[in-house]
Amino acid sequence: MSLIKGETGEWEIVLGLEVHAQVISDAKLFSGAPTAFGADPNTQVSLVDAAMPGMLPVINRRCVEQAVRTGLGLNAKVNLHSVFDRKNYFYADLPAGYQISQYKDPIVGEGEIEIDLPDGKTRRIGIERLHLEQDAGKSLHDQHPSQTYVDLNRSGVALMEIVSKPDMRSADEAAAYLAKLRSIVRYLGTCDGNMDEGSMRCDVNVSVRKPGGELGTRCEIKNVNSIRFVRQAIEFEARRQVEIIEDGGKIVQETRLFDAGRGETRSMRSKEDAHDYRYFPDPDLLPLVLTQDLVDAIKASLPELPDAKKARFGKEYGLSPYDAGVLVAEKETAEFFESVARGRDAKQAANWVTGDFFAMLKRRGVGIEGSPVSAGHLGKLLDLIGDGTISGRIAKDLFLAMEETGKDPARLVEERGLKQVTDTGAIEAAIKAVIDANPGQVAAYKAKPALFGWFVGQVMKSTGGKANPKAVNELLKKALDA
Repeated sequence: MSLIKGETGEWEIVLGLEVHAQVISDAKLFSGAPTAFGADPNTQVSLVDAAMPGMLPVINRRCVEQAVRTGLGLNAKVNLHSVFDRKNYFYADLPAGYQISQYKDPIVGEGEIEIDLPDGKTRRIGIERLHLEQDAGKSLHDQHPSQTYVDLNRSGVALMEIVSKPDMRSADEAAAYLAKLRSIVRYLGTCDGNMDEGSMRCDVNVSVRKPGGELGTRCEIKNVNSIRFVRQAIEFEARRQVEIIEDGGKIVQETRLFDAGRGETRSMRSKEDAHDYRYFPDPDLLPLVLTQDLVDAIKASLPELPDAKKARFGKEYGLSPYDAGVLVAEKETAEFFESVARGRDAKQAANWVTGDFFAMLKRRGVGIEGSPVSAGHLGKLLDLIGDGTISGRIAKDLFLAMEETGKDPARLVEERGLKQVTDTGAIEAAIKAVIDANPGQVAAYKAKPALFGWFVGQVMKSTGGKANPKAVNELLKKALDA
């Protein structure tokens, strides 16, 4: 729990998130129009999406299955009977004047997910519901100095709205929840989680109260599109509310926007309640009835999810909860690690993947799919260290060469003469040269044995880092103590 210190004492933040996750499907929720990202404006719009008279919605089975799949991944109750409703409001990018959504009878009910916190602890966050709905279009305000353009490509795209319980108490918990939810839907293949493309957006409900007191009035921050911005929005909004209350004011239930440039929220409109939308069952759609056999078949097809994979990595590979958590956060990372670790020292593999490999990806600004170093090549690099062909120090240089060229490490060792020197005669000659050239340091070593490391460094330097470190240490110790 993270408390805010105000002039009248400490305040507790109460948070709930409504995440809109775009369903991975080739067609929209109620039409056959395509859903590809980045198409020219208004080129992926059917007569249904444009709300032309007489057009009737037809449910997309794939979207329904994806929602069920997500519900199962959230350990939630799948409702075999659900109803689509009309949510009525008027806006330029909503051609029909209503959105087809679900209200009292959603497709997925209560569930929960476990989040990992920065201090190593975990918490369970409740899921209130998951319902299917169609997305609205997009208003473009920056295309003309005095006019707003409307792009209906997004109109009718299937969304899963995943609503949490108000169980979070800090920006850290909200960030961890969003990251975990994103990881789960990506593992499931139900949403790509690309927040920068708008396929995963978050509405943040924030209120404050005295610790353990009654819930305060909440404000909803709409359409926050990154985990970093969610943190910033919560921290600003919570402090804003505390200052207003302590100054004698009252919090007004409203919808607010987050200004990323200024790092602050600002009022957008007074917050509507459910009755303002005049929900009623959509007369063009029958209730959605699923069979238990269908749900069971989908459940049987689920992949190993992050929590189960994390537990297995700890048991099978002996990794710490932290290392396992880092490696399973993304499905691609977990698969890459397992390919590297198979038949090798798992801890060493984890250190290389989370260390040099991750640093390389960050430096190049690419994901695993764009890496010039394959899992197979990184595994071969570890084999070269393991069989003594190269030292750990040479391995660092070799990894950089692999990044630059994309070549097999064994080939690079031959091409660049990086093979480790294990010939004791050559190592003894290098040691003798260093000792003969530094009589003063040898005398100082007799009084201060800590200087041993200096000699090791000089020998390694004289051999270009190729000498076997273990042999250097053993032979050097023998020579200096003689």
